[in-house]
Amino acid sequence: MGSSKFTIYPLDIGAGQVALSPIPGRSGSYEADLSTILHWGPDLVLSMTTQSELDRMGASGFGDDLAAVGVTWCHLPIVDFGAPDGNVANAWIEVSTLSADILARGGKILTHCFGGCGRSGMAALRLMIEAGEASDAALERLRKTRPCAVETDAQRRWAVRSSA
Repeated sequence: MGSSKFTIYPLDIGAGQVALSPIPGRSGSYEADLSTILHWGPDLVLSMTTQSELDRMGASGFGDDLAAVGVTWCHLPIVDFGAPDGNVANAWIEVSTLSADILARGGKILTHCFGGCGRSGMAALRLMIEAGEASDAALERLRKTRPCAVETDAQRRWAVRSSA
């Protein structure tokens, strides 16, 4: 994929969809990428990037821009190639419940990181497993849609960890 095109990679989970994407602004135009995201119509957006990554791409106001059109935004900052720390892991409890409700009613969740691979793939895999998919089969299915999804062992370990 060329860096000039902003692509969303959707995957059916239960009655709803979870999609992965790069950070808005990665194509060179934050406004165009935001428009693509809003056209896709997410109910929830999970930003798995650090604030400095958002700032660097001109996406500092992403959460406000989503809120202005009624889209829920959760910022779960994780360093590139990283896995959640205690703060993000604690925040996930609420994200997990909200996500399950959205998927059960046929809604859409967009998860993004900088490139739309590792951190966003980790979150998507966790949501797939929480929806009842077996971890290995879920990862295989996820990688059919986004081959680069889940880049590190730490990301995979966090995704498959029981939420119980």
